[in-house]
Amino acid sequence: MAESELLHYETMGDKQNPAVIIIHGLFGDGDNLKSLARDLVDDYFCVLPDARNHGESPHRDSMTYAEMADDIVALADALTLKEFSLVGHSMGGKIAMEVAMRYEDRVQAAVFADIAPVAYPAHHNGILDALAGLDLKQIGSRSEADKQLSSAIKEKGVRQFLLKNLRKDGDHFAWRLNLNAITEQYEHIASSVSDGHYSGPCLFIKGGNSDYLTEQHKTQVTQRFSNTQVKVVENTGHWLHAEKPRIFNRLVKDFLASQGRL
Repeated sequence: MAESELLHYETMGDKQNPAVIIIHGLFGDGDNLKSLARDLVDDYFCVLPDARNHGESPHRDSMTYAEMADDIVALADALTLKEFSLVGHSMGGKIAMEVAMRYEDRVQAAVFADIAPVAYPAHHNGILDALAGLDLKQIGSRSEADKQLSSAIKEKGVRQFLLKNLRKDGDHFAWRLNLNAITEQYEHIASSVSDGHYSGPCLFIKGGNSDYLTEQHKTQVTQRFSNTQVKVVENTGHWLHAEKPRIFNRLVKDFLASQGRL
């Protein structure tokens, strides 16, 4: 793959250390889990990519999990990483699942944060509609954009997260993410991962107040991931890594260490 087609990424740590690829969720970018990378950096070589159609990565018309998994492995190839561990949150967790199942011989261990390998209802249609409804040519600042979004998206933290995707383009604002493709491909993003299998060690971390990962998903988890642990971060929602980063980071670090990756 040509360098221009690779995902945009940042690395942290010594490349001689075991590699961990850390994958963000929908509407995010590689910065979202940088707190985790900072906690791992003394012992691991951390790779923080932007998924396709996110951050500074190339824009593509299609967003299947098979394609997004191949993006990750192409990046690993470019960095000459024969083996690596994975950490993924939400959509990034599904990407990590697909990588683990499709490239089992290269994945040493995997952590999936508050996500199951299942299809979900259309949680984000309201957000997509709100973002599409912003008249970016009439917005002079992020605060104006925030005010416009506030009628449709009540949670200020969610608005602030989404508005990280705005950038100045000449005399007006534009989206860094490929909003059209994400909207058109949302059915794929909300869909289940493949019916493959990964026998390596996995850790599922659930937000205690979140319904993204529940007992009803157990069968679909264990069919695909037979060597699985589950931990719960109490009193957190879907954004557990941001709500209680010290606990989340410690769970990830302890799990990776327990697999002999140090």
